[in-house]
This record gives sequence, structure tokens and C-alpha cells, in this order.
Amino acid sequence: MQGTMMNYPLTLTSILERAGHLFPKQEIITRLPDKSLHRYTYADFYRRARALAEALQKAGLKKGDRVATLSWNTYAHLEAYFGIPAAGGVLHTLNLRLHPNDVAYIVQHAEDRFLIVDDVLLPLLEKCRADIKPERVLVVPLTGQPIPPGMGLESYEDFLASATGDFDYPALSEDDPSGMCYTSGTTGKPKGVVYTHRSTVLHSLGSALPDVLNLSMKDVLLPVVPMFHVMAWGLPFTGVMMGSKMVMPGPHLDAASLLDLYESEKVTKTAGVPTIWMGVLQALQKEPTRWKLQPMEMVVGGSAAPETLIRAYDQFGLKVLHAWGMTETSPLGTTSRLKTNLQGGSADEQYAYRATQGIPTPLVEVRAVGESGPVPWDGVSMGELEVRGPWVASGYYRLEAENDKWSPDGWFRTGDVATINPEGYVKITDRTKDLIKSGGEWISSLDLENALMGHPAVKEAAVIAIPHPKWAERPLAAVVLKDGAQATAEELKKYLEPKFAKWWLPDAVVFISEIPRTSTGKFLKAQLRDQYKSWQWESA
Repeated sequence: MQGTMMNYPLTLTSILERAGHLFPKQEIITRLPDKSLHRYTYADFYRRARALAEALQKAGLKKGDRVATLSWNTYAHLEAYFGIPAAGGVLHTLNLRLHPNDVAYIVQHAEDRFLIVDDVLLPLLEKCRADIKPERVLVVPLTGQPIPPGMGLESYEDFLASATGDFDYPALSEDDPSGMCYTSGTTGKPKGVVYTHRSTVLHSLGSALPDVLNLSMKDVLLPVVPMFHVMAWGLPFTGVMMGSKMVMPGPHLDAASLLDLYESEKVTKTAGVPTIWMGVLQALQKEPTRWKLQPMEMVVGGSAAPETLIRAYDQFGLKVLHAWGMTETSPLGTTSRLKTNLQGGSADEQYAYRATQGIPTPLVEVRAVGESGPVPWDGVSMGELEVRGPWVASGYYRLEAENDKWSPDGWFRTGDVATINPEGYVKITDRTKDLIKSGGEWISSLDLENALMGHPAVKEAAVIAIPHPKWAERPLAAVVLKDGAQATAEELKKYLEPKFAKWWLPDAVVFISEIPRTSTGKFLKAQLRDQYKSWQWESA
């Protein structure tokens, strides 16, 4: 017996067509470099995305060709998100926070044929221009200034104007590549992950579900997470699919600029890394009556958010939703919404669940694997988190030597150490390279960091392993205090004592002005470990 369903390909063109025909009056707003607001509708977006697709095909783009973007979160970048795959090309977002040498390597490795760049980012492009050779460079005139002559640059607007509107989508398979991102390269060279039309459509459907990100046509969505980082967690695709009003912050990611947009555009959904939300919280606490905000859900990912941050936002009527994912998982793997049977628990119990990374998104499977195989879901046993699913990568682009990141039975080894409790909630306890092994026992640096950041004087904290002559490794805490605040090392240790076993407590605390970060805002602990590798313990 055979099924009687149509073999309908899952492609991004279906999302673009849906948006253009069902939501033509919905708005897309962008904060421009001069802080003015650019406004247009989905009807404009639909027309221009198709014009980009047509112009690319007329310029010689062939199926599977890579088109790079060096852009902030803007209306033009959203056009590229759909116009490039609609032409049969592969959208390749470049992380503008990487070193120019890494950007050049990524462009070369991906063999990008075309490049779309914001005019405000031309100085960054010039730093790596000698090492990359795209056939055509299209400049988005966000500032309205003339494009510099004599540099082989073209106007993005003129390029779109070359389209006649007489355009038909090429024949696309759902398994065709649609986009690619490179990891941030904290260990070794950046590694490329190639997404397909199918994986992106399924990821969009999964993330929109009520128990996941719960996006709808009623929402006003502002992705703070950059569109050059893991496709802004897929939010541009999901938001357009659902017909949400889209608000793009452009290059202005400071707390006041974001809060102004939240207020003026009545934002209901937003997403970013913990460092963004820490800054926004400080602004709200400093001027609690300045902004009148809608009830808003704030998705946090990239690294673990302290429970104190979740509690603090509740005081402002703003809900923090913890999520987890990676470049290799498109990225959404888990979200931390409370199951019905957990909503009757105490406030402390509920906050403890909300501070985990959550339960797997439908169609994603998780397990934690120890030295002897998968560990039980008891909330205590730790193992490396492994995942599989229809939007999880099965290998890296042109980098077969790195494919030991996949288990023999096909699961992706994330490098995150986690526990999974009986309810299925995943709690990341550390990265494998950041765990501290003291006297043969494991210490979670993340748990210590999040506890330290609950102290009223602490702005940020990173805990690292330092070699120790007796215990192999011991934890050292690097702490940034809030402006005007004071605290001593002994005071912070005493603050931690009720929360952890004595042997978990940091043996030393150092106070620094800032914690080094990766291009995506995560703590760069490798740099701290190098800085303090010669630390001399007072007693061994």
C-alpha cells in the first residue's frame, strides 16, 4: 500500500510567497545608522526579494553558488535571506565581528561569488579586500551617501532596479542548499555548516510552535541576535513565515536604543545573548519609569543566563525564555517552558526549571553520553550532550577531518556537558573544555558563575580551571564588579558557601575590568586561562 499525499517540496520560496500574498500590509521597520527609521511593508519586501533573485540570475548566478552578506540586521539583509535562495543560490552570512583574516579565510573556503555589504561596513571590507575576490560587490546605501568610486563597488539599489519583474523561480529541490554559516572559530579554523531548504523550513515550523518560541502574526518581533550569527537563530525565516511585524535594530544594539524600539514599536518578542539582557536590565533598573513596554518575551541563548536575571526581569513584567542551540543545530535544540505538571511547584522550583536549557524541540532528540555510554535522565549524571534531528548537521563543509564530532551511530557531539532530569529538561553544566576536574571530581564553572552573578555587587564572573600541584586543577573566579560597587574575595566566597560543597568553592578570586569575549558575546575563557596559567597558589 502507498500513501496518497502530494510530494510537495519544502522550500523557502513557499514562505516568501505566503508572506507576499497573505501579509502584504504588515510592516518591516529598520533602525538606520543615523538612528532614523526605515519603514516598508511585506509587499515591498516581497517585490524586492524577487527582484534580487532575478538580478542575481541575470548576473550569472548558478544553482548552488554562494552569495555572501556582510550586514547588520536590516530590511536589505532580510531581502537577501529570501532572494538569494529563491534564485537557487546559497546565502552565506559573514560574521562581521571576526578578525579580518578569519573573514577572508571563510570567504575563500566557501568560494563566494557575490558579496552584499552595508555601506557602513566598507571599512571592514577593505581590511580583507586584498585577500578575497568576489566577482561583484553590491553596496547597500544605508547612509544615503554616494558609493566610493574606483573600488569596483556597485549600488545594491541599482542592481535591484535591473530586474524587470518577469521572473520565475528555478526548479528547486527541498534538499538543495539554501544557506551556510561558519562557527566562530574559538578552537581552530571556523567550520562551515550548510543548511537546506528542507531543514530551514522544518526549523521554522518547529520554532514557531506554541511550546517553543510561540510566534504568530500577532507578534512584533525584534531579533537582537545578529543575522550574521546562525541566521539570527532562524527568527527572520520564522517571523516572515508567520507574518509577524519585524523590527530590525541595525547597528544600534545599546540598551537605550533597544528599549526605545521596544516601546515605540510595541515589541512582544525579542531574542539575544545574556550580555545584551544584562545591559538592558541595568538600564531598566537605573530608570525604571522611563520606558513603557508591552508584555514581552525575551529569548536568551548563546550561553547560560543566571537565574537571578530571570527573576529580575519578572519584576518588570518581562519574561525570559531560556533556549539552547548551536550553528550545527540551525540552531534551536531546546526551550525551557514549564510543563503543566510543573506549574504548581514553588516559585523556587519553577525558577530552577526556567534556568535550565529546557526540553527538546519537537523532532529533536537528545542524550547525554558518559564514558560508559548514555547516562540516565536523573538530573545528576553528567555526560556530553548529543543531538540528532532533521535540522541538525551531519558534517562540516569541505572539512572531513572534523567529522569525528559525530558518533558512529550518527549523533552530533556538541561539546557541552549536561544533565537531563526525569522530566527531560537539559541543564548545560559546562563545555567539555571548561569543566574543572579537581581531585578526580568534576566542578561546573557555569554553576559557579551564575551563582556569583547573583551577588548584588557582581556584574559578570567567569570561572576557569588553573593547574594545581595537589588537586590537578582548582577553580579561579575572574570577577567584574558593577560601577561603584565593592566586594572582597572572602565576601564572595562566603556568599557561595551555602550553595555549594566546600571543595567546589574557588580557591582564588581576581577582580578585572572586563571579561574577554568571542565574536558572539560568549566568555573567552581560553584567553583567561592563558593569562592566569602561571598562577601561584598560596597553599598547595
